[in-house]
Amino acid sequence: MIMNQRHQLSKSTFMKGCQCPKALYLNKHHRELKDEVSDAQQSIFDRGTRVGELATQLFPNGKDASPPTPFDYPQSVAMTQQLINDGIPIIYEACFQYDRVLAALDILVYQEGQWHAYEVKSSTGVSETYELDAALQYYVITQSGLPLASISIVHLNNQYERKGKLDNSQLFTTTDITTEVLALQQKVQVKIPELKKVLEQSDPPQMDIGKHCNSPYACDFQGHCWAHIPEERSVFALPYARGKEWELYGKGILSLEEVPENYPLNEKHRQQIDGYRTGEIQLDKMAMGQFLNEVTYPLYFFDFETIQPAVPIWDGSRPYQQVAFQYSLHYQGKKGGALEHVAYLAATDGADPRIAHMEQLERDANRPGDIWVYNIGFERARLKEMGRDLPQFATMAEGLAGRLKDLMVPFQKRHYYTPDMDGRYSIKNVLPALVPELTYSALDIQEGGTASRTFLAMIQGHFKGDIEATRKHLL
Repeated sequence: MIMNQRHQLSKSTFMKGCQCPKALYLNKHHRELKDEVSDAQQSIFDRGTRVGELATQLFPNGKDASPPTPFDYPQSVAMTQQLINDGIPIIYEACFQYDRVLAALDILVYQEGQWHAYEVKSSTGVSETYELDAALQYYVITQSGLPLASISIVHLNNQYERKGKLDNSQLFTTTDITTEVLALQQKVQVKIPELKKVLEQSDPPQMDIGKHCNSPYACDFQGHCWAHIPEERSVFALPYARGKEWELYGKGILSLEEVPENYPLNEKHRQQIDGYRTGEIQLDKMAMGQFLNEVTYPLYFFDFETIQPAVPIWDGSRPYQQVAFQYSLHYQGKKGGALEHVAYLAATDGADPRIAHMEQLERDANRPGDIWVYNIGFERARLKEMGRDLPQFATMAEGLAGRLKDLMVPFQKRHYYTPDMDGRYSIKNVLPALVPELTYSALDIQEGGTASRTFLAMIQGHFKGDIEATRKHLL
């Protein structure tokens, strides 16, 4: 082990370099160009930390070799070696360094005369990216002098259904990937010197943007590398383009207004671009008329918000299951009649929000009438899941699901289209295009992702702020 030199590469920077050498260089020499970490991304980091802490309970009573700060990894390397020398059989955050490459392992276990490595992931499966990640760790650990009998990924088991106290032995699945990791050792050995050379260059590698910018992860230098792409109506605004956007970009076409009129596009993409050029609203009167004929009063208008806890909180729920915690419901008895509004927002006292949710919904939606939603698949799936998991509401949930109708259809099928929708039919695109005076911009909580993260932080005890005021913002 080399403990008197700072490392050049770590597991995370090795993976960054495999995805994009330019990102690796910028991360080392121009960190000021890095995008700010979004709330959504930070919540993913925090989730990984919490899942990792839970996974250590599979191997209890270990010693933690974490460095006191991110700048003290040499101390962590030395501590790991000392713990090994002292015969400690379970080490958390075991740290190794070889040839100025650092690897910090989640859990190291000595069992029946052999060392076994475990890396924890908050996903529900094993990807090729995880295998390469583990291959780097295996290489550094074994080259630094510690033989490993196996290396495995510990990940969440999405078939586990909580019943009572959390059962970590069922919550997690351990997948041995030693064979896959061994097959990648040569690739790792070749890649390390390549990436070190990148770091030693005087200028960043000349790399254009490409699909690698978001695969396997969204790069945190996109704000810098994508600065030449127009913020609005770029070729990357083509929805469901299936590579057509990169084909256009490769021809030097950045803006949709630059796309030649004879360029081969599907009907929806051509409609989008022609709409930008003409500014005209396009309306299929016959199709829209047929749709409107389905609108019969009385009417309900309904919307869910959900959370997806990685670790199930309530009985009858699974990892990453969508759990409804809030709804908004309007009722209109006749055409032109007054709108009545009711809402539900779950308490944060630990009770299963689905039970009170269904109890109130049973009262609020007990009058006849179609229930209009935006994207019927989402609300229908949540109702069916609650009927499955809460048998006492099964009949009610089935009845409500049968009354659902989808307001998204005429926009999805382009019965009505305006250029301001930018080729999309999300409510976030349709609402400002049709009713610009209704906007999310003035709201403290402007979209579902923020609402979900906020409520989940509340029930997990991680929220910092005024809970009562924030509940009003959620509503």
